[in-house]
Amino acid sequence: MTRRILAALAVVAAVLLPAVPAKAGAWAVTELDPLPATFEPDVTYTIGYWVLQHGTHPFEGPESEMQTGLRLTQGSKVLDFPGKRLAEPAHFTTTIQVPEGKWNLEAMQGIFQPYPLGVLTVPGGLKAAPPPFPNQTGGTVTDHWGPVKPPGFPWDAQYVVKAGTTAVVPAPSQAPAPAPAAAPVDEGRPWGYVAGGVAAGVVAVLLAGLLRRRKATSPVTEEENTFVISR
Repeated sequence: MTRRILAALAVVAAVLLPAVPAKAGAWAVTELDPLPATFEPDVTYTIGYWVLQHGTHPFEGPESEMQTGLRLTQGSKVLDFPGKRLAEPAHFTTTIQVPEGKWNLEAMQGIFQPYPLGVLTVPGGLKAAPPPFPNQTGGTVTDHWGPVKPPGFPWDAQYVVKAGTTAVVPAPSQAPAPAPAAAPVDEGRPWGYVAGGVAAGVVAVLLAGLLRRRKATSPVTEEENTFVISR
């Protein structure tokens, strides 16, 4: 009986642990199209922007979950400017009209967390905020667009793959490297590692408890100490 229980637990561990990956997590970034050189108070401006899941591709879920826009805040004051979809995937536009002063500018990204874009001074311009996520470097990146694409494309990728094809074309102004670097991992959401550690701990505790109980209730023989687990 003990052997059967141990074998069953070993099978559970072998199946469960590899099935709990360290997920990259759900996050997105917003890239702005070129902005006006200066913003004047109470003047209407049309702003284009791109909401990119993991910084490299359009949102993979339902369109209804991607209600985007730009938000300006100044203390308790909040100005929201809902976005409208454009023809290109992940491309949006909105019109803003901002009173005089300094405003924090961020992008509303549907189901994703708001993305900080910087401080907009009116009259004046935008002082961009540093990116909260690492840039995509190395490996390949898929071109989901035609001539009109996000300003940051191809995100320092070593190769560019056209969506729907398997052909690989060297990225502009960048020589191929001997080996692509690993894609970035979202270190802020290591839930996969935690789940894997918990599963491993549970299996270890159960195995130790069974062995102690077996030693305490029955004589130990050489045969009983031999466990063969077939996979």
